[in-house]
Amino acid sequence: MDEKNKDLETHNDELASGASPEKLPESQSYEKSEPTGDAAVHTSPEPQVARDIPVEAVHSAEGEPFATATKEEAEASSTHAFFDAAASEPEVKPAPTNSDGGNNVVPPVPPTRTGGGGNGSEPPKKEGKKKTMLAVFLTGLLGVLIGALIVLGFSWGALHDDNTNTTSNTTSTGSGETKKVTVENTTSTTKALEKVQDSVVSVLNYQAGTSISTDASAEAEASSGSGVVYKKSNGKAYIVTNNHVVEGANKLEVKFSNGKKSEAKLVGTDKWNDLAVLEISDKYVTKIAEFGNSDALKVGETAIAIGSPLGTEFAGTVTEGIISGLNRTVPVDTNGDGTEDWEAEVIQTDAAINPGNSGGALVNIEGQVIGINSMKISTENVEGIGFAIPINTVEPIIEQLEKNGEVERPSLGVTLRDVDTIPEVQQQQVLKLPDGVDYGAMVQQVVSGSSADKAGLKEYDVIVEMNGKKVTNSMTLRQILYSNDVKVGDKMEVKYYRDGKKETTTVTLAAATSTNQ
Repeated sequence: MDEKNKDLETHNDELASGASPEKLPESQSYEKSEPTGDAAVHTSPEPQVARDIPVEAVHSAEGEPFATATKEEAEASSTHAFFDAAASEPEVKPAPTNSDGGNNVVPPVPPTRTGGGGNGSEPPKKEGKKKTMLAVFLTGLLGVLIGALIVLGFSWGALHDDNTNTTSNTTSTGSGETKKVTVENTTSTTKALEKVQDSVVSVLNYQAGTSISTDASAEAEASSGSGVVYKKSNGKAYIVTNNHVVEGANKLEVKFSNGKKSEAKLVGTDKWNDLAVLEISDKYVTKIAEFGNSDALKVGETAIAIGSPLGTEFAGTVTEGIISGLNRTVPVDTNGDGTEDWEAEVIQTDAAINPGNSGGALVNIEGQVIGINSMKISTENVEGIGFAIPINTVEPIIEQLEKNGEVERPSLGVTLRDVDTIPEVQQQQVLKLPDGVDYGAMVQQVVSGSSADKAGLKEYDVIVEMNGKKVTNSMTLRQILYSNDVKVGDKMEVKYYRDGKKETTTVTLAAATSTNQ
């Protein structure tokens, strides 16, 4: 073995035994990364010295440094030289004796450039570090591509949605292009609201009160509800709302969706159907509601309620549901005496209706008003049962209120009491009703000169049928009398019991007064 090869083996043995390696040449030293910003503040004032890393010089096949070659050429040349030498030398060189005293033979390892050192074992290759960096880069690039595909997917779906418009702002970043997509969502509901929402107003009820500053009498807001602007003519506009919204008011005021206010005049009310009409200046009116056809409604179709629940703070609130039921009859107390004296025919909906929604609009998907929100069932174990007066019931009533200030209805000219509220003993001894007749409307009083008086009806007569329809109580009698097909001047056949005998008479209907049926 020549001197150069001996020196090389000696050098390798020293590395294997843990001897201090030689210092790296400046061309292969690693540059230390310095922290910036906050990290620099916490860096130790003592410079951290990187551990010396042993590196084998690249040699040619003869063992001489390959000084003029590039690193890649040197590596390729030395590798080829190793395999050429292995092919020409049949014998195997003995390896250093293992620490356990054995004399195992280990084949020679081709020389490689090392990137790290230790106790003589083969350090990790720089190629591994390059592969790690490449994997990180590819992973990051894959993440950017996936994010871009997701954004493009949303954009594609939005651009091909008939009800959606999109706008985008584009900004460039170092890793690519980022798009901020703004979705303008237009649905059938939003289109319906555009047609009608500004025609729904808040109605403020002012009643007598006491001024906080002067202790003098003053008008204070007692309650509030909602209303719908349905007509505009000759500088005036007309609003339909509920009777209970305006009841007892000293002054009425209307507040529009844009915050403007206008004083309102009460044109007329109908307590039986809980409706009222207001008149205002059309100065701030921008929308007029369109009425639909409540007779064409179907259970399950969309219903949208608009109003001012809990006051003007939540004015213009929109809730959506469906038509839950049609032709419902709900008993109501019209005079506040705790006794139900009327049955309202209403639309049932599960769209949320709350105090303050009264008088507001129930709207179909075309933006047409199909009902005036009026009431709800609010017991603890009930949810989502609200009612609206059908617009086909509303229209003829508000026309009369606008024209006459009241609704002209036919009347018998009597006051009534329900038979089922009379003790059974009195039914038999005073009214002398036959067995099986425990229903009807008993005449308490007859107005002199009225239709009933002229037809011969008297006190304690029990009416059980009118116009061919069974009368079970005073509520059903009113429904028959106030139906749309009955008018003042009509003749109506009435059947009743007197002293236990069934009688029949014909009544010519006159106009109703405020207290009598």
